[in-house]
Amino acid sequence: MDEAACGESSFLVRNSGQPGRLETLGRLGVECVNIGSFGLREKALPLVVPMVETVILEEPSARARFRTAPLLKEREQYLSYLLQSGISLARVRSVSGYLIHLIRLMGLTTLRTVTSAEIVKAGESWAACPSPDRGRRPGKSSTYALGYVARNWFRFHGRLETPPVPLHPFQKELDDFVEFLRSTHSLSPMTILGYSSRAKLFLSWLADRTSALSRVCLTDVDDFFGDKRSQGWLPCTVANHAKGLRAFFGYAGMRGWCAPTLAAGIRTPPLPKFDGLSKGPTWKDVRRMLRFGSKTTTISLRARAILLLCSIYALRSSEVAGLRLSDIDWREETLYVRRAKRGGYQRYPLRYEVGEAIIRYVTKGRPRCACRTVFVTRGQPYRPLSASVMWQIVSRRFERLGIASVCHGPHALRHACATHLLKKGSSLREIADFLGHRDVKSTAIYAKYDTRSLLRDVAAFRLAGL
Repeated sequence: MDEAACGESSFLVRNSGQPGRLETLGRLGVECVNIGSFGLREKALPLVVPMVETVILEEPSARARFRTAPLLKEREQYLSYLLQSGISLARVRSVSGYLIHLIRLMGLTTLRTVTSAEIVKAGESWAACPSPDRGRRPGKSSTYALGYVARNWFRFHGRLETPPVPLHPFQKELDDFVEFLRSTHSLSPMTILGYSSRAKLFLSWLADRTSALSRVCLTDVDDFFGDKRSQGWLPCTVANHAKGLRAFFGYAGMRGWCAPTLAAGIRTPPLPKFDGLSKGPTWKDVRRMLRFGSKTTTISLRARAILLLCSIYALRSSEVAGLRLSDIDWREETLYVRRAKRGGYQRYPLRYEVGEAIIRYVTKGRPRCACRTVFVTRGQPYRPLSASVMWQIVSRRFERLGIASVCHGPHALRHACATHLLKKGSSLREIADFLGHRDVKSTAIYAKYDTRSLLRDVAAFRLAGL
C-alpha cells in the first residue's frame, strides 16, 4: 500500500530526514550499532562485573564485609546479572546487603538446595532480629523483601526446590490440541491461547463433575453455558467460547476422544451482524487523544509512542508489544512489523512523529536492560508488555478524555484507523493490505460503519454512458 493510503490526517508530518537520530541513540547507555536494514542491536555485557563491590559500594568497611562473607562467587554472579539487566545501583546495593544477612541467618557455607519453608523461617528470624543500624526492628516489609531476594537468588542458581505443580486432569489432551493448532494452522500465539484457554475452562468444569471426556454430550455443553449465563456471561462471550469448544471437540472427535458429531452440534447464540455502532472512536477523538499530554515521565513517553503506533499504523496489540529495537531502520526511516496472524514482516515508512516519540521514550524513559523489545515494563525484571498492560494504556487514555467507544483497547484504534481510511477513499483491498489481512472479507466489516460514504457513492452514480 502506498504512503498516501497510510494516513492523510492533518496532524501527521512527513518524514523530514532529521539528522541526529542515530547520534542520539548512540548516546544511550547501551551501545547501538546499525545492522543493515534492521536497525539496532545491543552489545552484550560481560556476565560478571569485575570487582562488583567497587561499583555498588562506597565505604571501605562495606567492601571488606562484602569480600569476606561466604559464597562470594555466587553473590558476584547474581549481582552482575542484576546490573546487566538494568537494575539500579541502589537496588543492587540493597540486594547485596540482604544476601549477606540471608547467608548468616541460614548458616550457609556452600550453596545448597533450599525449600520455601527454610526461606520463610529465615524471614521470621530476620523479623525477630533487632537492627542497631536502623534503630528499629525490621517489619513485615523487610521480611517480605528478604524472602523475595532469597527466592530470586536461589532460583537464579537453580537451587530453589519448588513443589510440583499438579497437572490438569486433561493436560495431555490440551497439549495435543495446542500442538495441532500450532502445526496445522497459521494462527498467532494469542489466538492459540484463546482457543486452548476456552477449552481448558470447559474441561476444568467437566473435571469437577468427575466426567470422562468420552462420555461428554451436548447436554453437558448446554449445562456449562447455562452455568456461565447465570454468572453474567453476555451472548458475545458465549459465542466466543462456543467457537473455541467447537474447534476443540472437532479435534477431539478426530482423535476418537469423543463422539465425532459433537462439534457440529455446538451452536452459537444469534448475534446482530450490524448494530450501526462503530467499534472504535471517531477520528476526531483519536486526534484529540494524540494531542493530549506533554509529560516526560516514563509512563507518558511510553504511552504516547504506543498510541501513535496503534493509531497511525493500526497495529495489533501483540504487534506493538513484540516490536524489537532491530525492527527499526533509522537510516532508511523504515519500520518493520512482524504480522501476528499471517506471519512475515511488513514494511512501513517511519512517520516523523512516530519516530520522534519512540526516540524520546528510548532515550529518556526506557530503562537500560537486556530485553530487546522496544517497550518494556516499568518494574523489574524488565520484560515485554503483556496484552493486559497494552489494553490498560489505551483504555485509561479513553477514560481520562471521556472518549466514547464500544471497544476500549488497542483494537479500537485499529478499527478507527481502518474506518478513517475508508472514508478517505481507500479501497478495501488497500486497507486489507495495510492492516495485514489475508482476505478482503475480513476488512469488509469496516464498510458497515461508513454508511455515509456508501450513500454518497450511490447518490453520485449516473446512468449516462450505459
